[in-house]
Amino acid sequence: MKSILTAGLAAAAFFFVGVLDAQAQTAPDAASRDAAKRLAISMCASCHGAEGAGSKPMIPRLAGQQKAYIVAQLKSFRRHNRDDPEGHDFMWGVAAMLDDNIVDGLGEYFSTRTPMKGVPGDPALTAAGEKLYQKGDGSRDIPACSICHGPDAAGVSVFPRLAGQYGQYLGRQMQMLRNKLRTSPVMHGVVRDLTDDDITALATYLQAK
Repeated sequence: MKSILTAGLAAAAFFFVGVLDAQAQTAPDAASRDAAKRLAISMCASCHGAEGAGSKPMIPRLAGQQKAYIVAQLKSFRRHNRDDPEGHDFMWGVAAMLDDNIVDGLGEYFSTRTPMKGVPGDPALTAAGEKLYQKGDGSRDIPACSICHGPDAAGVSVFPRLAGQYGQYLGRQMQMLRNKLRTSPVMHGVVRDLTDDDITALATYLQAK
């Protein structure tokens, strides 16, 4: 069962990187880049911190995030396809104001900011999270997170960077995905068997990277 799920994830990664990346990786013109930078500094920073470095543990860091992922998420917010509580309450209204050029510009801006360094946590939790992230758990048919997010958790195209992200934010997202409060068909299958302890360990490990 694990081999089937792992093969499926690998195939999904190849498909999404090939198709969605081609859609998202457009180059904004100079005017759009400037407008997006002004928007990031004047508005986005109030929640996501200066240059996306973060300022609030329940709001994601955007610095160094994959451009294709940022673009895909903003468009999903704009279409109301991402309907988790925080997305609905905070991002639907923001994304409604953004055209494709500004979305691309924001993706480029934040993806080129310097990612934040990890914050070390409990060593035992970090070790348990690393094992689960890198190798999964065959006895419970849980695949390795590294299949899609990369061995260094830097992300690949529409698969987001997880390294250095706030642990509280990551834990919240995994819980919402597990409980299907955030829609993601691929991730539902990955996280469905994670326990609360697994989620805490993964979040601790990833925040430390």
